[in-house]
Amino acid sequence: MNPELQSYISNILKVSITRVSSVHGGDISKSYRIDTSNGSYFLKCNRSKPTKNIFQAEVYGLQLIRKTNTIKTPKVLACDTFQNESFLLMEFIKSKSPSSEDFKNLGQQLANLHKCTADYFGLDQDNLIGSLHQSNHTEASWVDFYVNERLLPQLKTAKEKNLLSKTECPEIQDLKRHLEYFFTDIKPTLLHGDLWHGNYLISNEGIPYLIDPAVYYGHHEVDMAMTKLFGGFGESFYQAHNTVFKEDKNTSARIEIYQLYYLLVHLNLFGSSYYDAVSSILQKYF
Repeated sequence: MNPELQSYISNILKVSITRVSSVHGGDISKSYRIDTSNGSYFLKCNRSKPTKNIFQAEVYGLQLIRKTNTIKTPKVLACDTFQNESFLLMEFIKSKSPSSEDFKNLGQQLANLHKCTADYFGLDQDNLIGSLHQSNHTEASWVDFYVNERLLPQLKTAKEKNLLSKTECPEIQDLKRHLEYFFTDIKPTLLHGDLWHGNYLISNEGIPYLIDPAVYYGHHEVDMAMTKLFGGFGESFYQAHNTVFKEDKNTSARIEIYQLYYLLVHLNLFGSSYYDAVSSILQKYF
């Protein structure tokens, strides 16, 4: 870490820093654990990208989740720029591998988050999914939102990158026509938005935390779809969530359709290794 930035962070914390160590924190920014005599903190910083707005969007999402009083997020201490280097400073959560009981608590608390509703799908500001822009223009219809704000932008990017051909990308009217069958009686609920296994923590005390959100109001099954995309969470997690939000005959199909968005994101970020998965879902449903 830049020594001058370290000194600046020390002044914010009003305590001397005893140790700085690199930690894994994603592909966009460098991440550090900062130890002091007054506890430990987590810092993300980035000089090579204009990341202040990215960090501000992350703070907004963390605070929106936190305000629901349903599930915890790390406390944000500062979001600022120092000498052209943007940074986000938060409390450091000492975490452990989840037990079955921990997964149950996570499922229950996520279900409580999903009870938080709005009068629209979307959000009052855009954010990011990974390092890609995520548009959140509000819609009254879930079909319109999912097509206009989720599938179409990623399909457009995939075509521009020659990762999908024009003939492989359904037209807007075909997308909406096919989704109307599956998307019935869906109410807006607050989503984490990017809930893979790297975006939650279980503290040493067994308390679930959500991190790195891509929040908006959508269908609760979107979060569940992402949890199942890369290996899944513990069975007690799904049992706990399903006691609040029951599955129906179209849940499995919707899970795949929601995974299409995340697979398109991965296709656009990481390339053709995700092509077969994307193509399979496009052919199956559209």
